[in-house]
Amino acid sequence: MKALKSALSGACVAVLGLAGFVTPLAAQGVERNILTGGPTGTYIQFGRDIAEAAKKCDIDINVRESAGSLENFLGVRQRPQTQFAIVQSDVLEYLKTFAAGDSELARAVAGVRIAFPLYNEEVHILARREIASLEDLAGQRVSIGVADSGTFLTASLVLDLAQVEPSERVTENADESLRQLLAGEIDAFFYVVGAPTKIFQSPQIDEERFHLLPITDPTLQTVYQVTSIPAGTYPFQTDPVDVVAVKAVLMTYEYNPRRNAYHAESCKAVSDVAHVISTQFRDLQQGGHPKWQQVDLTDLPPGWDIGGCVNTGVDPSYELRCDQTAETSTPDAAPATAGSDASRAYRDRICAAIGC
Repeated sequence: MKALKSALSGACVAVLGLAGFVTPLAAQGVERNILTGGPTGTYIQFGRDIAEAAKKCDIDINVRESAGSLENFLGVRQRPQTQFAIVQSDVLEYLKTFAAGDSELARAVAGVRIAFPLYNEEVHILARREIASLEDLAGQRVSIGVADSGTFLTASLVLDLAQVEPSERVTENADESLRQLLAGEIDAFFYVVGAPTKIFQSPQIDEERFHLLPITDPTLQTVYQVTSIPAGTYPFQTDPVDVVAVKAVLMTYEYNPRRNAYHAESCKAVSDVAHVISTQFRDLQQGGHPKWQQVDLTDLPPGWDIGGCVNTGVDPSYELRCDQTAETSTPDAAPATAGSDASRAYRDRICAAIGC
């Protein structure tokens, strides 16, 4: 656990020490960007669904690939013109828990807000058939994801909490991990992603050689949500698999529209996209990734504030002109000052938009 904290703290130092915090660019040049994940994951598909919905109102959003949750969290805090990012909730919990005693982690957390809760991501562990359980990963070569990913954090926590120590913890992304597993270079790999996901649709995964490991450890079941990957979710998977899951959330930053033109335009971008998601939510559920069916927009993670610009956008009175070239006004939204009040206001407005 100490090594995990050191790795994450080091990542915070590296990212926060780059080009300075939220560079105030000219308002005219502000883009809308959302950090997602790898090309075969669910994050990027959700990002594309949101971008497609926004296009209906002539709003352009760039969907950016990334290493995953930690890079995304730090990116929305520091990277210019990055108003949104998808992050695992256990990454949020980890950062919040250790922020009080670590100044760099505290800097990383400052100003980051919730935009929307999303879906549960199942912890997938694809392993050789000879490995029957999580406990059997002891002494094996296991890939736990790249260091800036949510998979890395979750896999590290899962192994530590279950007191399972592999002979080697390999840090590779999911695509490279699958290649190494097929080649016999590793014995298993973690991938925290919403099911179904494209990578496990590969015809190279032979059900005689590989399977998804069940995760039934009692300690893990108290920390994470207990769930199941239904039979037939993937071509090689004939039976349901009991696993645990972690919620994904859409994060943003608490822009203050009164601070400068960059903050005003970025706040407007957040409000616009929040309005799009809240008003087109049913369309996203019907036409987007299957995981939209599991999204509960009122299921907010405890202890995190809703962004003030988000609350502006989900207000039923918010006016969004779809011709963005003619838009000259900016939302007069002050940053939320009380998490509980902001959350109550958010829930009221979401219920007004989608029904509860």
